Amino acid sequence: MMVPLYARSVAALIGGLLIVVAWASSIKTLIVPRPEGPGLARWAARMASRSFRLAADLTADFQRRDRVLAGQAAAILLAQLAAWLGTAFIGYWLLLWPLEKGGIGTAFTAAGSSMFTLGFAEPTGAPPSVVVFAAAVTGLITITLQIAYLPTLYAAFNRRETEVTLLNARAGVPSWGPELLARTHYALGTGVSALDTLPGLYEQWERWAADVAESHTTYPSLVWFRSPRPLSSWVTALLAVLDSAALFLALSPGSAPVVPARLCLRGGFICFRQVALALGFKVAEEPDPDTPITLTYQDFLDAVERLRAVDFPIERDPADAWPDFVGWRLTYEQTAYTVAAAVDAVPALWSGPRRHGEPAIPPTRPPAGRPLGAPGPKDIPPSTPGE
Repeated sequence: MMVPLYARSVAALIGGLLIVVAWASSIKTLIVPRPEGPGLARWAARMASRSFRLAADLTADFQRRDRVLAGQAAAILLAQLAAWLGTAFIGYWLLLWPLEKGGIGTAFTAAGSSMFTLGFAEPTGAPPSVVVFAAAVTGLITITLQIAYLPTLYAAFNRRETEVTLLNARAGVPSWGPELLARTHYALGTGVSALDTLPGLYEQWERWAADVAESHTTYPSLVWFRSPRPLSSWVTALLAVLDSAALFLALSPGSAPVVPARLCLRGGFICFRQVALALGFKVAEEPDPDTPITLTYQDFLDAVERLRAVDFPIERDPADAWPDFVGWRLTYEQTAYTVAAAVDAVPALWSGPRRHGEPAIPPTRPPAGRPLGAPGPKDIPPSTPGE
């Protein structure tokens, strides 16, 4: 049956709109340095994420889920590329339909041959040739941009993970704020506190938070790139740094690095908020100061006991410090919990609930080292026979 010319013309108009949508989405995602709005790329990312979430929900074991979710970011990138190429292909197919004498089947062959630069179908006439040239350019540029996009993503990923890996020695795996303070003060049992290094650490993580906020909102697929180690996560690492700053300011305001800690807390809140907005969550511009936190006073006392175990210089009674700690933590707690649950980060202490309700995992700790100056294995004289 011959389709009327007006119907084919309407189909060609729809095809032109689809081509514009594919071009606009790919340009906004791969070239324009701004967070992407609702569109083709976000739809493809959501479809890929839902598929991985359904697959991950089949197991309640976190480490198995982590192995499943490790491929989520790659799947999102491939889904976006397929969405751009597929939408553009359908667009050129419909656009060629009224121009091809062989009908819709010939238009399909010509669009596919040109879009994927196969070159086995060559239409005759000037108008179809212009369309197939445009289709070939579209396919080539889209794939080239996606390939060029990958080094930018992995450069940002490496910057992020370098600091997360460095923090593991201080804050444990998974990271925990009180553990960061305790280990920094204990300083590997040297007997010399390293708390004077915390101002530099907070300045470094303020800059790190700004870098993550910029890169992970400009390139949202970075949010789904997981750390190489299953018990490590950029979300729980930043949360641990913020908790350590809040604890230090609340318990020892006289010796805490006030300005670096406050700036780090502010930078961390902004980072979590911008990432949550990029993921499509509604987050308040500023937290309500009357909102209670989910962390309990007993959790706070457990942290204080961990600090006392290494003789951390606590200046205030925990009951007096608790309101100040609550005031600091409510600024970032809900946004941090939102992002942690969305990416299914490792359920570290003080990192909020997860979909599967698994218990929090405390940080692993190395065995206590020998006291400074005590004899090591090479210093102990070998025992004589019969002893």
